[in-house]
Amino acid sequence: MRGHYHCTGAQVTIYFYGADEVPYGCFSNFSDHGFDLDGQWWPTSEHYFQAQKFAGTRHADAVRRAPDPLRAAEVGRDRGRPLRRDWERVKDDVMRRAVLAKFRAHADIRAVLLDTGDEEIVEDTGSDHYWGRGRTGNGKNMLGRILMRTRFNLLS
Repeated sequence: MRGHYHCTGAQVTIYFYGADEVPYGCFSNFSDHGFDLDGQWWPTSEHYFQAQKFAGTRHADAVRRAPDPLRAAEVGRDRGRPLRRDWERVKDDVMRRAVLAKFRAHADIRAVLLDTGDEEIVEDTGSDHYWGRGRTGNGKNMLGRILMRTRFNLLS
């Protein structure tokens, strides 16, 4: 079951994945919450994230103009396109910027994020060990960590 709580003692963990889940689908990079960043409009945080793999090239604009976040992800993952050399070094910061811009732009989803208090947020995907919890459940959960850091930054 996606978009659910799991309690262990006093700690509550919020699991999310799909953009259509209520109320935590807004945590997904595929959620339909656009924003302005770097002087352009981005339909989703997935569009922004994937486009930054090709910053300053025509490929970035092709990602930005993708009709939906799934197509943006497909274009961004196309290794026939020239990935920027520093991508591994900058990808976490790119994700932080996208997530922060998205939640600053939309009061409704900002409230959902802030209402999670100090609860742990986990991207519930078995296929991504870096951004989510991964198949074993011991993934880095970088997207969840960035959401929790964003929550803290929005309160500051």
